[in-house]
Amino acid sequence: MFDFFANIFGYLLNFIYQIVNNYGLAMILFTLVIKLLMLPMSIKQQKTLKKSVKMQEKIKVLQFKYKNDQEKLNQEMMNLYKEEKMSPFSGCLGSIVQFILLISIFYMVRCPLTYMKKVDTEAMNKHIEQLTQAEKRASVAYPEIDLIREYTYLKEQNPEDATIDNYQINMEFLGLDLSKIPQQHLGDWTVYIIPVLYILSTFLSMKLLNGMQASQKKDEVKEQEGEEEIDPMMQTNKMMSWMMPIMSVSISLVAPLGLALYWLVSNITMIVERITLNKLIKVE
Repeated sequence: MFDFFANIFGYLLNFIYQIVNNYGLAMILFTLVIKLLMLPMSIKQQKTLKKSVKMQEKIKVLQFKYKNDQEKLNQEMMNLYKEEKMSPFSGCLGSIVQFILLISIFYMVRCPLTYMKKVDTEAMNKHIEQLTQAEKRASVAYPEIDLIREYTYLKEQNPEDATIDNYQINMEFLGLDLSKIPQQHLGDWTVYIIPVLYILSTFLSMKLLNGMQASQKKDEVKEQEGEEEIDPMMQTNKMMSWMMPIMSVSISLVAPLGLALYWLVSNITMIVERITLNKLIKVE
């Protein structure tokens, strides 16, 4: 499944790259296109979030009324979700889509010659084997990235050699080499710029989301001291909101910077999207 989506995303990214001839700029535009395609789902998620927050008062009433009858409480809560035409786990769909995007785009960034440039696998493996025998390839996990670096160097030495072009991708972006992997270049401070910005944007995004939820709850009845909410939708959304960033940060340290750039731009657009949709979407 991930291979299928990586192929599709590869066609899109390569199409954009052919226009702008820069991997970083192409990745930014690619991210914006993906966000635009997912806008209907984002609108639905925002509506669901607002509606679930407004349901908290009703849920608390049920919790108090049936606090000694867990089975009846569960039944009444399911009836409430049915009346409101909501699923207790509707927040999972967005997280599943994000997970598919995360892994599929990781596939594409890890193997850009396969998914983006559509280079013949047999011919490419021969070149990789040649690099291995010459002891020029340092990475086992990212052989295609190393191949791109090697052929970029060869192109600089032989600019008239057109046979090298299909193995070339311009990964220089604002002075950064997007083919670099932080784990392999610990002494190079520039490899931390994008991951650090991504981490900061992640916490900003989560703070914004929590702030929106707190703002929507301000008119509700306050919980009694020590009382805990057990709304499964809110608990699921909270867990997923932490799990995906933690997973992404971990991967960004062992993946090419191009992947971290995608997540950074995605976070920035998500922040703008949430602020805009929060103002535009009203739930009765």
